[in-house]
Amino acid sequence: MSVTQYEVGSIVEGKITGLKPFGAFVALDEKNQGLVHISEVAHGYVKDINEVLSVGEEVKVKVKSVDSDSGKISLSIRATQPAPEGSEQRSERPRNNNNNRGPKNFSSNNNKNQGFNTLEDKLKDWLKQSNEIHADLNKRARK
Repeated sequence: MSVTQYEVGSIVEGKITGLKPFGAFVALDEKNQGLVHISEVAHGYVKDINEVLSVGEEVKVKVKSVDSDSGKISLSIRATQPAPEGSEQRSERPRNNNNNRGPKNFSSNNNKNQGFNTLEDKLKDWLKQSNEIHADLNKRARK
């Protein structure tokens, strides 16, 4: 079977042939293998892949991408498992698609009630504190 016969989104069975700190290599057939990145092993955080998977283990994987030029196949074990109760998968989170990626103008007065101090406000506070400390030191020096 060639890599082009694996369709993105399909779920296939494979056998783990190798484990590295960054992921697991999974043989899909005699000629093709893919990589399950450590972030695609489980829904939760995986610190050590060896605690979750072992060489020779049979796993169900979902094909995430296929690069027919290089023969690389990206796989996910996590995508074949139901998400735990009370959490949502990263791919299902709504994305902010606005094109306004530049810095916002935080110095305007309409941002005063956002729950944080702007840099301009903080600078004023720091200068005020500095002046008070300086004045206090001057009073002590004159005594």
